[in-house]
Amino acid sequence: MTFRQLTIAAAGILFFALPALAQDKLKIATVDMQTLFKQYHRTNAAQKEINVARAKIQQNNNERLEAIRGLEDELQGLRKQLDDPSLSDKRKQELFKDFQMKTQEGVALDRERREFLQRRNTALNEKMVQKMRGILEEIRKLVEDRAKSDDYDYVFDKSGLSTSQVPFLLYTKDATDITGGLLELLNKDAPAPTPEGGN
Repeated sequence: MTFRQLTIAAAGILFFALPALAQDKLKIATVDMQTLFKQYHRTNAAQKEINVARAKIQQNNNERLEAIRGLEDELQGLRKQLDDPSLSDKRKQELFKDFQMKTQEGVALDRERREFLQRRNTALNEKMVQKMRGILEEIRKLVEDRAKSDDYDYVFDKSGLSTSQVPFLLYTKDATDITGGLLELLNKDAPAPTPEGGN
């Protein structure tokens, strides 16, 4: 049998199977995964936790910068002293040695600060990715469980975009949007909101 004959045979089988598929109507639902993710209380809690950690890193960086600025002020003072023509050669050598040591100390402190910043930010980003991945997996599992319990054949993410930033799902006839019910389920154990500025 040639490829052409196989294609015609397959088309014939599909043609006769279509009426049977139409009688057994597909049950389709849509869900907005982006809304579920953004409005899930655990996502907001994780984001707040990450913001606090990022603020601590920035505070530590600022403290290190303050120490480096202090050294720069000392170096400026030493430079002024070195420019004094009335200084003896011996005193100039002492000051110059001190100037060199403080310059090296400043370079080392700045290198250490940069390395600290990179290390801590990388670790925090990895932690954030893991947390968000875990939350997305939890949401995906909930969608899957709902699809099974409500006997849906397909559940489409209506927030999904193609590479050209066009929604994958442009139209669905008779599809049920299950986003609202799932959002309620996700947030049923959410802690009570605290007043602004309170913990």
